[in-house]
Amino acid sequence: MSGLPVRLVFVVGRDTGTEGREHMTQPLRNKVALVAGATRGAGRGIAVELGAAGATVYVTGRTTRARRSEYDRPETIEDTADLITGAGGRGVAVPTDHLDPAQVKALVDRIAAEQGRLDVLVNDIWGGETLFEWDAPVWEHDLDKGLRLLRLAVETHAITSHHALPLLLRHPGGLVVEVTDGTADYNRDHYRVSFFYDLAKSSVLRMAFALGHELGPRGATAVALTPGWLRSEIMLDHFGVREDNWRDALEKAPHFAISETPRYAGRAVAALAADPGVARFNGASVSSGSLAQEYGFTDLDGSRPDAWRYLVEVQDAGRPADVTGYR
Repeated sequence: MSGLPVRLVFVVGRDTGTEGREHMTQPLRNKVALVAGATRGAGRGIAVELGAAGATVYVTGRTTRARRSEYDRPETIEDTADLITGAGGRGVAVPTDHLDPAQVKALVDRIAAEQGRLDVLVNDIWGGETLFEWDAPVWEHDLDKGLRLLRLAVETHAITSHHALPLLLRHPGGLVVEVTDGTADYNRDHYRVSFFYDLAKSSVLRMAFALGHELGPRGATAVALTPGWLRSEIMLDHFGVREDNWRDALEKAPHFAISETPRYAGRAVAALAADPGVARFNGASVSSGSLAQEYGFTDLDGSRPDAWRYLVEVQDAGRPADVTGYR
């Protein structure tokens, strides 16, 4: 593994005219992506970075400028689409409830009719922040909320893959990214929050593994990707900070110093999608931090946070917060 930025792959053997320069800076031009669950957080960051790499990106979610989901938050899929277009791609917002197979089928039929292809599928549907209870055993956890969480986090991914993958397989080289929380190694040895949360995030890891077996022989690649400690809109609100002053939260949560923007995971997906050798990751579990080391990209501030290594070696080990050597 070279460790070089993926865009360098496109320099060698290319002409140096306008078209060649655009291909180097936008390696996903003429590619089509679907980011399912792109209203906010990692999904939005991934969608914007795919757009920055030149892709046409369809983004879905349940919150639009006309209607909010039960989250009751201001972020909308139209906002995400505008950010994609502003970054240099083309954003297309399609309101979709991924628990409704008919809506998902209509979404994929629309992409097929308008584009004739699908090169990247990102399954980032989640919607469970208000549904899990920290450290609540399964017999004490609200059952309705737990089952709803599993439907939103697992069933949606299965429905979306069922309908979208035939289109993705029309052309060789497709990529499926299952977004989760935690690497396979970490989640195997650690209890994650509660029964329902643990089951949901581990299920998504296993989805990528299973899809790798089904897609690999057919010319496509599936990976599970986890961000680190994400400075999502919800997390910033939780700490009462903004992206421009997020370090003010370190007084309350010193380990938050290892956190990353949603665009960092986005750059990880863009690098994977532009890598002609991405099949080496088929069925694997990767993190934004590990892929930054592999491809050479950085977060928006120029750093390379490696949150999952930090979590094991510093936070879980009971050491005081110190990100030296980790970002």
